[in-house]
Amino acid sequence: MSTPYYHAIGKEIAVFDHAYKCKIPFLLKGPTGTGKSRFIEHMAHELNTRLITISCHEETSSTDLIGRFIIKGAETVWLDGPLTTAVKEGHVLYLDEIAEARPDVIVAIHSLTDHRRELFIDKLGETIKAHENFMLVASFNPGYQRGFKELKPSTRQRFVAISFAYPEPKIETEILVSETGIEKNDAKRLVNIATKIRNLTELGLTETVSTRLLVDAAQLIHVGLPKRLAVHVAVIEPLTDDLEVIAALKDLSDLMI
Repeated sequence: MSTPYYHAIGKEIAVFDHAYKCKIPFLLKGPTGTGKSRFIEHMAHELNTRLITISCHEETSSTDLIGRFIIKGAETVWLDGPLTTAVKEGHVLYLDEIAEARPDVIVAIHSLTDHRRELFIDKLGETIKAHENFMLVASFNPGYQRGFKELKPSTRQRFVAISFAYPEPKIETEILVSETGIEKNDAKRLVNIATKIRNLTELGLTETVSTRLLVDAAQLIHVGLPKRLAVHVAVIEPLTDDLEVIAALKDLSDLMI
């Protein structure tokens, strides 16, 4: 399997490498679609280790992560959850949008984020020492979007943290070309549209144009969908349901591509 493409924006690769060596948990901060998940996929591949990803939401509980008893035939047996598996076997565990998880999830990982590096399984009455290669990584969106939960300072301070933002236009153009094979001039036009929309703060968009949306548009263009239509369906429509805003953004993008 080839290495997942990732274009470094700053010193994030070096910081992660050193945090991994020091067994320090790693926190990725930044808005949706800025490459946080792709970054950790890339790093896990470079480390030749398995990546276990948990997409956290308000129903994500510690039981989902640690494990539970299940009925198997006439017996009741214990089934390890993804966190327990990662701790035992030495994988990278990625908690995507950790702030969205229930409080008991945060409590469950606390002893893995300090000098103890251990996991207590209450239902078994056991404490497991983490494998030397175990790495805990989490991401969250720190107030970039209205309605998103914040991560408590007491939890944040258990991690080495690095911020992700949208790339500079030149780099974002290179990402689109490398990811999709789109012509460079078309990639530049997509980036220019994104930059323009990102600066239109008066529209009050809950989210702005992410690099991920641009990649989707570039893929559609590369396989033959008309450029304006690709921008409409992959960039503008996912941003809002406000018909007036959609119409205005379509008019804007049509002038730029």
